[in-house]
Amino acid sequence: MPAANRMTTEVAIDIAPVEGRYRDLGKFTVGFETYKQDLDPAPYFGGLPDDRCPCEHWGIVTAGRITFRWPDRMETYTEGDAYYAPPGHLPLVTAGTSVVEFSTTEELSELMSVLEKNLHDAAVI
Repeated sequence: MPAANRMTTEVAIDIAPVEGRYRDLGKFTVGFETYKQDLDPAPYFGGLPDDRCPCEHWGIVTAGRITFRWPDRMETYTEGDAYYAPPGHLPLVTAGTSVVEFSTTEELSELMSVLEKNLHDAAVI
């Protein structure tokens, strides 16, 4: 069975606001994300459906706080919380937050392509 560990998974993203390590486990990808500063990444979701994240995510907050915003509600999770974030959200993350998150590999790949382009265009990477 495929497995992943934060310490042995290669760093895929290391920019000022976030470090991300991702391992493809087949249908799902696990992401180990650590946020180094407060982050509202809403501007980087431009070009996606409704300019929001089209992926569903299942995760556990290992430190800090993450908030998911939908047009009709917000949900906040803190250290120790497990969560499910359906499509159509925008995250808001505080500095020092770490999550372990599972997403469908195909959807996550499409999302990351758009985020990478938008981060590059904004001169963040």
